[in-house]
Amino acid sequence: MALYSLINKGIIDSMKGVVKAGKESRVYWAKGSSGEDLAVKIFLTSSMEFKKSMLQYIHGDPRFSVGKNYRKIVYTWAQKEYRNLSEARIAGVPVPKPICAYQNILVMEFIGEDGVPAPLLKDLPEPDEGLYQQILNAIKNLYLNARLVHADLSEYNIMVYDGKAYLIDFGQAVPREHPMSWEFLKRDVVNILRFFKKAGLNVPEEEAVLEWLKK
Repeated sequence: MALYSLINKGIIDSMKGVVKAGKESRVYWAKGSSGEDLAVKIFLTSSMEFKKSMLQYIHGDPRFSVGKNYRKIVYTWAQKEYRNLSEARIAGVPVPKPICAYQNILVMEFIGEDGVPAPLLKDLPEPDEGLYQQILNAIKNLYLNARLVHADLSEYNIMVYDGKAYLIDFGQAVPREHPMSWEFLKRDVVNILRFFKKAGLNVPEEEAVLEWLKK
């Protein structure tokens, strides 16, 4: 089993419990060999609906290719998220530090404390201008320097810890070369503007933000 392999290799020392469960994956709090907190994301290999949603983000990405074997598609997805996180982090985008990807498992830095994950942006009582600017800067840095588009960004996959916004869930992120990258970027921007506008902030029009992102 993949999880036991990671334990035997000393990457994971112990698994503590589930912190997030969804249709596509489960995320566990774990401890590393040096006592550090880890997030272990295990992608489910039995969801055909997940397979269909994956393919639109893998096809058109020149870094990856897949056949029709569903299990291999899930393994590719784990590798894709690991690589996207690595490239984003190298560019200075605030994301969890990726540790490794093996089969359908992704191991990364745990954003939170004592097994309690940091809150999502959607759960903050008063998201402010500072967070808004942080997130727009992260989107821009991701696009210009990492040359990636998150492609599913919203208040549901941004964590806030000690006043810092972290972008998460990077499996679907695509390079700028992907034929749908600009449409995905526009969708990301619309989601963020809508959220902060609803929170009471005075936000610019979508077109103005997109022009700023390209400079």
